[in-house]
Amino acid sequence: MNGIVKPMTTLADVCTEADKIRFRSGNALGDTIVSDIYANAEQIARKVVSHTTESKSSWDTKLDDLLTSRLFGYPIMLALLSVVFWITIEGANIPSEMIGNILFAFQDQLTEWFTLAGAPGWLHGILVLGLYRALAWVVSVMLPPMAIFFPLFTLLEDLGYLPRVAFNMDNMFKKCKACGKQILTMCMGFGCNAAGVVACRIIDSPRERLIAMLTNNFVPCNGRFPTLIAIATIFMGNTVAPEFSTLTVSLVITTTVLIGIAVTFAVSWCLSHTILKGEPSSLVLELPPYRLPQIGGVIYRSIIDRTLFVLKRAVIMAAPAGAITWILANVYIGDLSIIGHLANWLQPLGFAIGLDGFILLAFILGLPANEIVVPILLMSYLSSGHMLEFESLDELRNILLTNGWTWLTGVNTILFCLLHWPCTTALLSAYKESGSAKWTFLAFIIPTVIAFTVCFAVAQSARFFGLA
Repeated sequence: MNGIVKPMTTLADVCTEADKIRFRSGNALGDTIVSDIYANAEQIARKVVSHTTESKSSWDTKLDDLLTSRLFGYPIMLALLSVVFWITIEGANIPSEMIGNILFAFQDQLTEWFTLAGAPGWLHGILVLGLYRALAWVVSVMLPPMAIFFPLFTLLEDLGYLPRVAFNMDNMFKKCKACGKQILTMCMGFGCNAAGVVACRIIDSPRERLIAMLTNNFVPCNGRFPTLIAIATIFMGNTVAPEFSTLTVSLVITTTVLIGIAVTFAVSWCLSHTILKGEPSSLVLELPPYRLPQIGGVIYRSIIDRTLFVLKRAVIMAAPAGAITWILANVYIGDLSIIGHLANWLQPLGFAIGLDGFILLAFILGLPANEIVVPILLMSYLSSGHMLEFESLDELRNILLTNGWTWLTGVNTILFCLLHWPCTTALLSAYKESGSAKWTFLAFIIPTVIAFTVCFAVAQSARFFGLA
């Protein structure tokens, strides 16, 4: 760099000149000061910086033109997200089964030890069939998908693609008076909503950070995907020819995700016009160069900082819930267990929203972890006294149909699973990130009200028009 740089105009000089301009043209003083500073900096840059013009655009510029274009940017983004989902769901099946077999086999060993020790049946039930079984279920269902999803997500982050996603979505979020970086927290929420809430730290504005935290739950996490896929396969995939079943289920899940995203935009808009009023902050985002990822860093951040961090919180919450659920299922008042009495009490409300008392109770008892909702439901339907797993989707289908499920029950269960309250792990993360019980309560009550409202509207509309 050659040339002599003259001293920059002082702020006092700028203000004096800006006052003259303001009185002359009516412009705001702040805008004039910023304009003058940039003009002065540009004059200096022209004197001391030399430029070279390349004959053609570099490959990364061409790639940016493609990934951030209005025509191709969104389809590429959706396609990549679909690929990540597919790899996560398909890749997690076998590891989940293997881990489940190992952990449940150890449950049998624990039972033998309790028997040899002469432990009472109630102690074995609480600790083994309740606490340990819930823990084993959560680990086997949560660990493999997170161990696949988070490295893939971190890989896209290291490659430099995620900032392009935020750039693409910023305009849509600005219309809701939110921040484009919220899409990154939503993507993280697909792995785990608790991780999505923690990821809201990347948003600088406290107002927009709260909006992102309060709406992250509308993105289905991997704990809800098994339930969504199973019900979609039973009630939608089985209505078409076998060769089109997988495509139908994929379309149903994609539609469900898009509904969640639409609700996210709607709630973000409502919050930014009511309790979190404000103007959207400018997204000053430097698009980093594309680079090869550091494999060691990807593995450490995705496994240690994200997967194990979230899994630890989920286990802490789910294990006691398993013990409590076993007690409720095995303590009888008259001819019915406590679970049976609670389900009967919830039946009118469950019917009004297109579910039943057992389904609603399963979601309530599954508050610590979404992974245990279906096992609790099967335990309640079959009065088994402990959480069960199903051998096949046909077996699950027969159980559900025997207990009065219809297409309306399936649709509303999918909607309720998508929109209902966050798990306790996500709520705990919201409390730690916001430092406020008020915002944590809102993170719970907003999706709860929306879930009940949407399911009630769908159920009553279907019954009114004679469709159910």
